[in-house]
Amino acid sequence: MSSALMIEAVALINKRAKIEASGNMTLKRIRKVASTGVDYISIGALTHSVKALDISQRIID
Repeated sequence: MSSALMIEAVALINKRAKIEASGNMTLKRIRKVASTGVDYISIGALTHSVKALDISQRIID
């Protein structure tokens, strides 16, 4: 959804519900999306791009 369309959606909802912007969100875009008036922003890239860390416990006799 474009930022212009988000602004229209926020106006249409008119604080009757909390609004979350999600999907195709990037750190570059977050400030502009925040300025639309949404209440929450989800950034999946924070979890999708993370590398796994092996923290297993190995017991040696």
